[in-house]
Amino acid sequence: MATLPRTRPKYRRLVWRNTVAGWSFILPNFIGFVGLTLLPVAVLFYVAFTNWNVFGVAEWTGTANFRRLWSDASFWTALRNTVYYAVFHIPLTLAAALGLALLLNRKLRGVRFFRTVAFFPYITSIVAIAVVWNQLFSPEYGPINALLGAVGVDNPPGWTASATWSMPAVIIVGTWRYMGYYMLLFLAGLQTIPAQLYEAAETDGASPWQRFVHVTMPGLRHTTFFVTVLLTIESFKVFDLILVMTGGGPGQSTLVLSQYIYQKGFEENQFGYASAVSIVLFAICFGITVIQFWVNKRRNS
Repeated sequence: MATLPRTRPKYRRLVWRNTVAGWSFILPNFIGFVGLTLLPVAVLFYVAFTNWNVFGVAEWTGTANFRRLWSDASFWTALRNTVYYAVFHIPLTLAAALGLALLLNRKLRGVRFFRTVAFFPYITSIVAIAVVWNQLFSPEYGPINALLGAVGVDNPPGWTASATWSMPAVIIVGTWRYMGYYMLLFLAGLQTIPAQLYEAAETDGASPWQRFVHVTMPGLRHTTFFVTVLLTIESFKVFDLILVMTGGGPGQSTLVLSQYIYQKGFEENQFGYASAVSIVLFAICFGITVIQFWVNKRRNS
């Protein structure tokens, strides 16, 4: 009892020192998050209800920007193209990444080299990717159309020079670029599945397909959900690939919402209207993500 008054100040100093040390680690990141993310998002929601164009004072216009969206044909074209890209890019990338992960999860000679090669497009400059693929897709001189002509295709696609084929070309490049990254996530998931489950299924006479359906896929359920959420968000906010590869053309055949926001905000200085389109894009991503979490929760229960 005689030592209690002397230990309490020492304990309080220790708690205070640990608190200061903890805040010193958290505070820089928290300040950066508030200054670079939270505050701009809050300003975005305000600017969306004004006609701010950088040079003048922002005047409150209420829901005028959102009512303007209904009659804006370019906005609906960008929305349709964004959905078009997402509908094909998500399942194609998911299937390609899973197939690569299953292939490279085996004990093969040089498997680490092939994993690195598969991941390499993800860390390659997007400008270099666009230049190379535009040359490959060249209607007159590209090796892809030369190959199609060699196998008997009389009228090969115009790819990025065609309003019909430009979006499929972008989807192909997008799938090729991102499948290596998601392959790594699937590889991590595959290595958490106990080998005893495969041995038990093989002992029971399960075929490779049955082992894939009843052991691999259930074991990858959480990984697949995580990859699907990331892919959905990434697909709806696609911007850099289309900007450097097609510029949204020909015409508006590859114009997507992110690029439309860029055009209205940074090329035409209509930041109020661009902010309204940004909120629509945010609402779409948020709504789809909530639905995905709700479906996943129902499946788990």
